[in-house]
Amino acid sequence: MEKVRKAAEALVEKTMKGNDASHDAAHVWRVRDLALSLASEEGLSSHPHSMEIVELAALLHDIADYKYLRDPSEEKTVQNFLEEQGVEENNKSKILEIIKEMGFKEEVAGQGNTEWSPEFGVVQDADRLDAIGAIGIARCFTFGGNKKRMLHDPAILPRSNLSKEQYMNKEEQTSINHFHEKLLKLKDMMKTKAGQRRAEKRHKFMEEFVKEFYDEWNGLI
Repeated sequence: MEKVRKAAEALVEKTMKGNDASHDAAHVWRVRDLALSLASEEGLSSHPHSMEIVELAALLHDIADYKYLRDPSEEKTVQNFLEEQGVEENNKSKILEIIKEMGFKEEVAGQGNTEWSPEFGVVQDADRLDAIGAIGIARCFTFGGNKKRMLHDPAILPRSNLSKEQYMNKEEQTSINHFHEKLLKLKDMMKTKAGQRRAEKRHKFMEEFVKEFYDEWNGLI
């Protein structure tokens, strides 16, 4: 496993070095650490294969993120990597399934998988925890700045009842609207008890930030 882990870390460094800081290697390291911590809290540490699946899925989850794809062939990068590393077939299938299904866009309109494994739950929760709280706020505005989005425009309202396709089309959206369309929803979408516990504080911090943002924008304070 150590050899595969090191190779996965090297792949992350190589493929994500051009990304902005909202989806860089540091994001992956945080998600990996969170996922392993959640897995231990959920009782998976006594199952070595489960911990291997969790770690590799966490490490590789953003390698082919649709927001950063430069070539369609990159979608096969993770599958090719797992095959080259000789990862056992059952583990490989579970890792690929976790990565494929864990994104918010897969669940935004009730289209996500309603049956999920403990490994899936901790990896998805870890990724979502990194999207909320203080770091989540920083990541949101980093990504928005990279895309040259406005911070806020009162004339552009947050969208509701989005389909997967509508969610992925963010051309007219502002950074603050992302809180309403996604980030403030994540607390109630956590799969694991451990993820739910950790999300509470991060969610409250975001709520306070959003209120402060609007109060300052409107000159109330």
